[in-house]
Amino acid sequence: ATLLEQAEQQRNIALAAFGQSRARRDVARAQARDLETYRDDYSARWNGQFQRGAALEVLRSYHQFAARLELAISQQAHALAVCEQALVRANDVLAAHELRVASVRKLIERRRHEQRQGLERREQRADDEGQVLGRGVDPLIVGRRDDLGVAASEEAPREIGDFIAH
Repeated sequence: ATLLEQAEQQRNIALAAFGQSRARRDVARAQARDLETYRDDYSARWNGQFQRGAALEVLRSYHQFAARLELAISQQAHALAVCEQALVRANDVLAAHELRVASVRKLIERRRHEQRQGLERREQRADDEGQVLGRGVDPLIVGRRDDLGVAASEEAPREIGDFIAH
């Protein structure tokens, strides 16, 4: 797999983990809301009963159940807080993987741009050489300088025999 594919795969795993964390948080939030709604309904129903009078044993049972219900609400609030913290961590991990994917894509784009530029330079060089060759000029001589820094002329001899003949 390519570097981009690996980064995307890791990002997809982090995205799935984030989705699972969000789902767990949503379930915990719904359970907390349901418990609070049940407590409010239970209190309202029994408060109406108590205004008409109730036996001491019924009152004691009500308070015991209400205490257990408050404990359950407290525990669910803690579970919700844990789920929210896990969601924040999963979001941070996902953001890091998203950044990694974006960085790899940027690197790939930069490399492709450099390759295009290199290809364009080679094509330009080939065009320039083609134009020079089309005029009958040796591209190895044009633009070269001798050891003293003097430009070689187009009429410069190309072989040792040319030196002797002059």
